[in-house]
Amino acid sequence: MPSGGDFPKLDFIAVGAHPDDVEIACGGTLARLSRLGYKVGIVDLTDGEPTPLSPGPDIRAAEATLAGEILGVALRINLNLPNRRLFDNFESRVALAKVFRQYRPRVVVGFAGKTVMASPDHFQAMLITDAAVFYSRLTKWDEYFDGLPVHTISSQFGFAIPLHSIESPSDTSGTIIADISGCLEQKIEAIRAYKTQFPSSKSKIFGAVESMNRYHGLTAGFEAGEIFLTYRSIGVNDLVSWSCPPDGAVTSRPTSNSLS
Repeated sequence: MPSGGDFPKLDFIAVGAHPDDVEIACGGTLARLSRLGYKVGIVDLTDGEPTPLSPGPDIRAAEATLAGEILGVALRINLNLPNRRLFDNFESRVALAKVFRQYRPRVVVGFAGKTVMASPDHFQAMLITDAAVFYSRLTKWDEYFDGLPVHTISSQFGFAIPLHSIESPSDTSGTIIADISGCLEQKIEAIRAYKTQFPSSKSKIFGAVESMNRYHGLTAGFEAGEIFLTYRSIGVNDLVSWSCPPDGAVTSRPTSNSLS
């Protein structure tokens, strides 16, 4: 890891509890942003181990490295917080906030709520991420941040892993569908990199991910899309041009649930 002031600036950081969380939730968005020239990073809070079929953390780390390369991310960091015992506490908040201060992202995305019948680490990761975004910009607290300058993150979004329901997540200001047309296969390939997590007996997950992304994309007029939750209202200054983009224009499109 770089030292001092040598940390490269990133545009976008996605935070997951375990390696493979981010790939499933928003791997297509990471791939698309990378193609567009943005500097994208992933922070895994834990190494995800132990798991039933993985020989150990070194193998899982190698899978994560390969998945990141497939998506074209510029940087991947593991904070090595305890898997299965991940809790929102001061030390975890500061550890992640240091990463934000080091790499100075414009946008941060992380878990939004619980993943039902899955790891409770996901909910704890949401709490840690929310607090770290706030801690990153706090002044007069230098003793906890190794002299790193404060950094204000411009935008924060949430993601879910909606494999068990077609309903959109709730309890936020609204949702956005990010276009991942042309990147869906790349996303699936990145998930397949986790061979220890998704052996042939769990191959149905690939179909589930593809179906959900195609469904979300369809609602917004895209070939495939990923859903993000917004934490503040989205304003427009020209409702006509926003809602009726010219043919062939690369822009956002309204969806039935894109405004609260």
